[in-house]
Amino acid sequence: MGKVFGLTGSIASGKSTVSNFLKECNIPIVDADIIAKEVVEIGQPAYKKIIEAFGPEIVLQNGEINRPLLGSIIFNDKEKRLQLNSIVHPEVRRVMLEQTNTYLANGESLVIMDIPLLYESNLVHFVEKVIVVTVNEETQLSRLMNRNHLTREEAISRISSQIPVKEKEARADFVIDNNGNLDETKKQVMDLLKKIK
Repeated sequence: MGKVFGLTGSIASGKSTVSNFLKECNIPIVDADIIAKEVVEIGQPAYKKIIEAFGPEIVLQNGEINRPLLGSIIFNDKEKRLQLNSIVHPEVRRVMLEQTNTYLANGESLVIMDIPLLYESNLVHFVEKVIVVTVNEETQLSRLMNRNHLTREEAISRISSQIPVKEKEARADFVIDNNGNLDETKKQVMDLLKKIK
C-alpha cells in the first residue's frame, strides 16, 4: 500500500513551489485548492448552496461565483466564513479522498495531499506524515503583499487568520525552509524524497 503525506504551509510560504517540484518528480498531487475551485463551478452541488446562503449578488454575469467579492465578505466575518466552509469543505474532502484512493489503487507508492489549511481544518488524520513549508514572517508578509497587491494591514489580517507558521513547524514531520532561492528549496525537496522512498 502506498503512503499518503500531507503538504501544507501558511499563506505565501511557497507551498505551491514545493508542490510543483514534487509534480516534476512525477509524484501525484491531490490539490485541495484546485478541488475547492472545481466543487463550486456552475451546476455543482456546492455552487447552488453558496448562492442560497450568500444571495444572487455574488454571481457574476457569466454565472460564475464572484470570488473576490465572496472573499471580502468572509475575511471580515467569522460566521460567514464558517458558513461557507460548512458548504465547501465536505465536498472538497469527498473528492480529495476519491482522488487519493484512485492513485493508491493504481499502485502509486506516494501520494501528496496538498492542503493549505491542513491543521486549521483538522485533516491530519487524512495523512500519515506532514510536510510543512516554512518561511520567516517578514518574507511571508512581503511576498503576500507583492503577490496579492495588498496593504501591510490586509496582509497581516490574512496571515493572522491562520495558525502561526512556527506552530505548524512544531507539529510537522518534515520541514522545508523556503527562505532561500529556488535551487535551495528544490534540493530540500529532493533530499526529502530520498528520505521518504
